[in-house]
Amino acid sequence: MPEALRQILTGKDNTTHDLARWLAVASFAVGLGLSIYDTVWRGHPFSLQEFGIGIGSMMAGVGAAIKLKEASEP
Repeated sequence: MPEALRQILTGKDNTTHDLARWLAVASFAVGLGLSIYDTVWRGHPFSLQEFGIGIGSMMAGVGAAIKLKEASEP
């Protein structure tokens, strides 16, 4: 598992940490945590469609950021 996580969070060389990838993982974790909090503790309905659209938009932006900076990776 640590090997897969390292490959997800680093650039092409698998040693340099990539801020855009770290932010994507953190954003996904925060979004999931907030949705659980809102549904379980606060009792509000949770819209999986809205969550999916938001996460999909975020991932598209992260993918674009990674593609734009791929030439500058070590």
